[in-house]
Amino acid sequence: MRLLLIWILNALALLAVANFVPGIHLDSFVDAMIAAFFLGLVNTLIRPLLLLLTLPVTLLTLGLFIFIINGLLFWFVGSVLRGFVVDSFWHGVLGAVLYSIFSWALSAAAAQVMRPHKG
Repeated sequence: MRLLLIWILNALALLAVANFVPGIHLDSFVDAMIAAFFLGLVNTLIRPLLLLLTLPVTLLTLGLFIFIINGLLFWFVGSVLRGFVVDSFWHGVLGAVLYSIFSWALSAAAAQVMRPHKG
């Protein structure tokens, strides 16, 4: 149940990003669900390997290279899926940053609402 809620919240965050960034396009909520699934899959499987391989560059840039990795992965998912389009790399970087912020905010709000109240 919790996993499904997080998935839906991430899809809503992706829809919000598509509304804020002109270079990111989503055709429907179903496409947002599919894109959120694949973003989660890529961030779980590929991102840790890329972070490990680029650790020296990440240390030299004081962690700023992680924005590049996140943007590349966001752009990659946008180029693979049909209903989710990311126009350029820089749109991917901005989209990844906003997606992280919106996803975090929605998850924090959901956790606050679902927290048992003592009274």
